[in-house]
Amino acid sequence: MAKKQDLSAEPGGTMKNKTGSWRTYYPVVDHEKCIGCGTCDKVCPEGICYKVGKKNKAGHEYYDNDLDYCKGCGLCAEECPVKCIEMKFEEK
Repeated sequence: MAKKQDLSAEPGGTMKNKTGSWRTYYPVVDHEKCIGCGTCDKVCPEGICYKVGKKNKAGHEYYDNDLDYCKGCGLCAEECPVKCIEMKFEEK
């Protein structure tokens, strides 16, 4: 009888390993259009969206992202209510 192997990964592996190098698209935030709603932070499966601590001309504290850990899924851009995030092709 063959021995059963555990092939599951430890949770939280993304934060231990920079995974951004293999994505196809990456998000670019237009800080002036950002309203600081936090939707990008809520929908990001990797938790790479964060408040910058600065305000745009409209007085909204805007968000940015940590591209070292971004996998390029595009959920942030898809769910942004003001469409201030654009997915750009990653040229390597």
